[in-house]
Amino acid sequence: MNSFMLQAVNEAFCGVKQNHGGPFGAVVVKSGKIIAKAHNTVLRSNDPTAHAEVNAIRKASKKLSTFDLSECEIYTTCMPCPMCLGAIKWANIKTVYYGATSKDADAIGFRDEDFYEKEFLEFKQMQRAECLKPFEAWSAKEDKVTY
Repeated sequence: MNSFMLQAVNEAFCGVKQNHGGPFGAVVVKSGKIIAKAHNTVLRSNDPTAHAEVNAIRKASKKLSTFDLSECEIYTTCMPCPMCLGAIKWANIKTVYYGATSKDADAIGFRDEDFYEKEFLEFKQMQRAECLKPFEAWSAKEDKVTY
């Protein structure tokens, strides 16, 4: 087994044993070295965004003092959910290694497939002109850092 994926699996077991959350673990790697590892902590923190991938990305960003993890890759025990895929994209990570699938997660009571197969939100736009004002202020900033 790949040593990085093995660390992700160990993280998942750690979270399960401590009742921190579901059976998910993730490891962020840069230049062949582990930068951060984490497991799901949704139950411990009562934070629905505390997925293993998000937790690992937060730790890696803090450790490297950057939001740009483009030189990193991530190993995760399960195919990332849409939220985690968004975090991976925002972190500029280009390669994701995963083990279980979203169907595997669904089979044990998670609802990842809902995000791929069902319409689950109603979007209602309102007050666009007012909401665009901070966009204009950002656009006019000469010292902004684009990410």
